[in-house]
Amino acid sequence: MTDLIWADRPELERPVLIAAFAGLFDVGEAATSAVQALADRWPAHPVARIDPETYFDFTQQRPLVQTVDGRREIIWPENECIAVRPSQAGAGAHDLVLLAGIEPHLRWTSFCQHVATVAAELSVEMVVTLGAAPGRQPHNRPFQITSSCTNADLARRLGVGRPSYQGPTGVVGVLHDTFHRLDVPVLSVRTAVPPYVMGSPNPKARSALLRHLASVLGIETGHEADRQQVLAWEQQVDEALSTDPEALAFVRQLEEDFDRTTPTMDDGEELSLVDGDDLAAEVESFLREQNDP
Repeated sequence: MTDLIWADRPELERPVLIAAFAGLFDVGEAATSAVQALADRWPAHPVARIDPETYFDFTQQRPLVQTVDGRREIIWPENECIAVRPSQAGAGAHDLVLLAGIEPHLRWTSFCQHVATVAAELSVEMVVTLGAAPGRQPHNRPFQITSSCTNADLARRLGVGRPSYQGPTGVVGVLHDTFHRLDVPVLSVRTAVPPYVMGSPNPKARSALLRHLASVLGIETGHEADRQQVLAWEQQVDEALSTDPEALAFVRQLEEDFDRTTPTMDDGEELSLVDGDDLAAEVESFLREQNDP
């Protein structure tokens, strides 16, 4: 019996896989909630899931018990791929394969090979991973995006670097390596989160990731709908800081550093470190050339 359990193998239009995992690199649940927002935006089609039995230490990631329709059920840690078709997509546009999962504890190589098998079966053209980590980011300034790409040509077109991090990694790092060895381009998109506000949820970090995805893939991600939640979140943080002079002084220093070193657009929105006039066009040109050498 395989750990990869298929629900369906749908015919998809030039799919892109977008993945994020709850864990070390998902501060404020920003990355997984961004992927989930895409899953909630359009009708979702289950594709495959990875059986958790082999990959989790259930003393660390405990299953939940809940009552559904009068029956008690066990809810296990889930890593499920679903497919969606963005509503505005026309002929030649990309369908999406979405994985908002939980970082497993065990057998990362095998786990990532299962994700790669799903991608291969569905003819995925590119992989995008999302992440969120603490950084020198004040809560009341535009959240900055950084990015890297495993493919040298696509990295050059987007004006981003190749992966350069050295040190302990998560399952996303193994996933990047798995796809790189298979010659599937992987784009890593990350947002910085204020180190003094790392709880969940973080609608501002989620919105920043969704905004950048919209630019990269040329789709409507619905990030505009987060505006009121973002303003309310910022106000809550302001109120909490107002009673802590030491924390407030730290934030003021972050603001000064940010304003001195970080450019923003005229409307105050974040200026990505991978800024460009038309990122989606560059991505599309690259992928078409890959399919038509």
